[in-house]
Amino acid sequence: MKLDYRRYDLKLLHPFTISRSSRDTVPVVIIEFEKDGITAFGEASPNARYGETADSVQDFLSRIDVTNLSDPFQLERIGDYLDFLAPGNSSAKCAVDIAMHDWICKKRDIPLYRFYGADRDKAPVSSFTVGIDEPDMIVRKVEEASNYPVLKIKLGSANDEEIIKAVRSVTNKPLRVDANEGWKSKEDALASIHWLSTQNVEFVEQPMPAGQIDDARWLRGKVKLPIIADEALSQHSVAELSTAYDGINIKLQKNGGLLKARKLVREARETGMKVMLGCMIETSVGIAAAAHFSPLVDWADLDGNRLISNDPFTGVPNEDGELVLSDEPGLGVRPL
Repeated sequence: MKLDYRRYDLKLLHPFTISRSSRDTVPVVIIEFEKDGITAFGEASPNARYGETADSVQDFLSRIDVTNLSDPFQLERIGDYLDFLAPGNSSAKCAVDIAMHDWICKKRDIPLYRFYGADRDKAPVSSFTVGIDEPDMIVRKVEEASNYPVLKIKLGSANDEEIIKAVRSVTNKPLRVDANEGWKSKEDALASIHWLSTQNVEFVEQPMPAGQIDDARWLRGKVKLPIIADEALSQHSVAELSTAYDGINIKLQKNGGLLKARKLVREARETGMKVMLGCMIETSVGIAAAAHFSPLVDWADLDGNRLISNDPFTGVPNEDGELVLSDEPGLGVRPL
C-alpha cells in the first residue's frame, strides 16, 4: 500500500481573471494511491480564498499515516481521520477522497456514477467560463466557446456592462453570471442584477462578499433572478443560506470531496434549494470525479480542464458541454 503525490503546474490557455485575482498558471497536486495492484488517482486544486496553497497541500499529505487508508471502503472513518489531522485543508482532503472513490470503484469494476446510483442520462450540460477581460478578448473567448450551449461570465469589475455587451455582440445564448463577491454593496448588486435580468441571464452567483448574508436576504427579496451561494457556502450552513439564497454551488475542492458533497446535496434538497456543481482550474482527474457526480444536481460548471493547455490526463467526459459519463471503472481517466 502506497500514497504518492506530486505538484503539477497547469498552464491556462488565457489569463484567468475574476473580481479578486488574475493568473496564468495554477499549481495542483496529483496523488496516486496503490493497494492490491490497483492504482487510484486524486487531485487537489488549492485556492488562496480558502487558505490553501500547493505547499500546504503537500504538507498535509505528508502527515497522513497511510495505514489509516488501509480499507478505502471506510469512507466515513477516513474522512474523520483527515478532519482529525487538521481543520480546513479542503482540497487536500478532496484529493484523498477522490482517490478512495476511484480505488473502490476499480475494485468493484464499476464506473463512479454507479457508486452513487446516479443516472448517467441525467448529467446536466456544463457551462463554459469566460473570465474578466477587455471587450475584444471577451469576443475572442466567446467565439472559441461557440460549441458550448451555455456560458458562465465572470463579472464584479468596473466594466461589467462592457463585458456583457461584448458577449451579446456575438451570441444570444443563455448566460450564467458569477460576480465572485465583486459587488460590495447591496445597492450595487441590485442595480447590476436588475440590468442583467434583461440580458437572458439564468442566475447570478455570489453577488456580494460571503459574510454579508443579511444583505443577501435583502437582495433576494428584490430581484427576479435566482441567487446562488458559492463562497458563502464555506462560511454558513446550508440551512442558514436557504434564508438568503435560492441555491448553492458545491465544489469538490472547496467542500472536501465527494462524500461531503453528497451530504450537502441532501441538506440542500431538504431546504428546497437548487444545486450547482462547480470546479476550480483542475485536470481531468478532478473534473471526472465531479462529472460522475453531476446527475445528482441541477446545474454543472465543469470546464476547468478545458481552460488549460497541458492536462496530464485523458478520458474526462465533456463534449462541448455535454457530460458523457465513461463506463470504465472508477474515474475513467488515464495518465498521458
